[in-house]
Amino acid sequence: MLETRDLTIRFGGHVAVDHVSCAFAPGTLTAIVGPNGAGKTTYFNLISGQLPATEGQVLLSGEDITRLPAPLRTHRGLGRAFQLTQLFPNLTVQENVRLAVQARESGRRGGPKLDLFSVWLDRKAWIDEARRILQSVRLDDKRDAHAAGLPHGDQRKLEVALLMALDPKVYMFDEPTAGMSVDEVPVILDLIRALKARKDRLILLVEHKMDVVSELADRIIVLHNGALVADGEPAAVIASPVVQQAYLGIVSEETL
Repeated sequence: MLETRDLTIRFGGHVAVDHVSCAFAPGTLTAIVGPNGAGKTTYFNLISGQLPATEGQVLLSGEDITRLPAPLRTHRGLGRAFQLTQLFPNLTVQENVRLAVQARESGRRGGPKLDLFSVWLDRKAWIDEARRILQSVRLDDKRDAHAAGLPHGDQRKLEVALLMALDPKVYMFDEPTAGMSVDEVPVILDLIRALKARKDRLILLVEHKMDVVSELADRIIVLHNGALVADGEPAAVIASPVVQQAYLGIVSEETL
């Protein structure tokens, strides 16, 4: 469903992502881990179009999207959640999700309808779908609250709701549990598990909490200094001496 081929970006003399080649199948959740500065978020930015690649390709369902801007990648089926929530703070919770539904449907049709009756029917359908999504993320009771006034955990849930409203082929989560309390984390994990159950979708996850990674991931890839240093099943990757040295700072006899 998604593939990167020799994906690279340089900032002056610094190589932030160094010829990373990976293919990702639908129905899987891949965690991307590594120490701070390893290139994880930069790799995400290259895939989703926030940064232009210096070299290499990004392919979605076989189509080369390397030169497409981020909005067109979204219309092709890439959905991205950021480390810092990207919401419309002065709109209500329901309006945020309704706009995401509207953007998805307008993008699929190539533009909005112009006759008033169709617009009225569409708006009702968009609101109904937004309500269903808010119920699934346990925010329906806060649908009339402004996004800016939500506590951090609810803002993270709302961002997941926006992704669900876009109904992408690929869900990209960049540290979805960052800044959340211990009590709030299970809700986000349950939402991601529910998305993972859809076998026609792919989930990519950047996460520092290894207990979260071990619980959710089918596969782990490890970046270090921008390069891919490990790729495989979670238990094998975590036990790898190379990974323990790069990620956990543990030096074993095998790495000396």
